[in-house]
Amino acid sequence: MFYGSNLRTGELDGVLDFYLLMPGPQIEKIWPRVSYHEWEFEGTQLRAKVATMPVETFQLAAGGTLRDTTIWARFVQPSALVWSKDALAEKEVADGIAAAAITAARFAVALGPDTGTEDDYWRALFQETYKAEFRVEKAGRENSILSLNRAHFDGLLPAALTAAKIRFVSANDQITLDMPSDWEDWKADVRKEWRARRRWGKPLNVIRLLKASTTFDGAARYAAWKVQRHTGVEVEVTPWREKHPILAAPAVLFKVWRSRRAK
Repeated sequence: MFYGSNLRTGELDGVLDFYLLMPGPQIEKIWPRVSYHEWEFEGTQLRAKVATMPVETFQLAAGGTLRDTTIWARFVQPSALVWSKDALAEKEVADGIAAAAITAARFAVALGPDTGTEDDYWRALFQETYKAEFRVEKAGRENSILSLNRAHFDGLLPAALTAAKIRFVSANDQITLDMPSDWEDWKADVRKEWRARRRWGKPLNVIRLLKASTTFDGAARYAAWKVQRHTGVEVEVTPWREKHPILAAPAVLFKVWRSRRAK
């Protein structure tokens, strides 16, 4: 699965983001396993960050049965299946993507306004998911996602709500839930469910970062490229730094500080 801003722009600069979905059960308690790769293709240096996990875990996370929010929040956005083993594997991924849209739509109408446009609901959802994750997004990031992927999101919310059997009324570009008299209780229950996920969001992110510090294949090369890209300081990737990226980090940071001070 290929996703991220490069999918939209078609540019090869930066790091290309992939999810590699594998057969078999989930063995590791903390997923996914992340790796970094470099490949020269027709004179262009390509760089990719790859998250590997079982397709079964992907489907469970996309369907909202796990505490994780990252999978369905990312894959309700545009993505591309660039290779699959066979038709069954393709269907498993497609089912996961559909589940991600349904999960996201369910939380969007519970966290959003009582009545609003599709964008109003998606905007409310993305703002909440950013708060739940241990990362920093620029203000208005949700607006750029919606505007730059207009064709993808147009009609997605009604389609997902219909698939989830959540009744609604659509008129003059406004969507209003059309549920039984106890729909406020339903909305309160979904919001309670969301608060539990939000409490787990940042701790899960921290745990995954700690795991990545010891299992991120190619972490030193990835970090060296990031440092060079953002500071202009070249960092030599020695065998020791490749093996111990965390222990090597203080020396690298000192080099960056000294170089900036010299300039």
